[in-house]
Amino acid sequence: MTQETNVPDSTEKTLHEIGRAFGRVPNLFQAYAKYPPLLNANWSKVKAVLLGGRIRRTVKETIALQISHDNGCTYCVAAHSAALRTLGANQTEIAALLQSDSLPGLSAIESALALFARKANLHWLEMSEADVGTLKQLGVSEAEIIEVLGVVELFAGFNRFARTMQIAVDF
Repeated sequence: MTQETNVPDSTEKTLHEIGRAFGRVPNLFQAYAKYPPLLNANWSKVKAVLLGGRIRRTVKETIALQISHDNGCTYCVAAHSAALRTLGANQTEIAALLQSDSLPGLSAIESALALFARKANLHWLEMSEADVGTLKQLGVSEAEIIEVLGVVELFAGFNRFARTMQIAVDF
């Protein structure tokens, strides 16, 4: 899908904020701008889930990359690979990450969160109290578990949107 430059005036403030946060407005958000209520809702969710919260951004970008890879979203894989490079990961580490559940520099708890997120994405019908219990035994709070699930939810939705709308990779 090619991106149009004309967007409703009601989105300009949101797009400006996105541009400040990412250094530009990615094609994904330009596409959402065609329907301002969804653009605004998704941007609010990105700020709360990806840019905010207690879990380090590197961990959330790791989860976003793995989920995007597992869901076959080329656009989101490119976006989160770029984000991880900005955060200090190199291409070799990113390639290895797609084959495992950890990035060098993640703690054992952070790696467990990534593994949990991947299972919640790929095998959500098989999730059990034991999966949550394992994280709690590691000292992960319920709020942090919910934060991770928010990352899963956000990027599974973005993956489906980007693939369906054939968003052009701009990273």
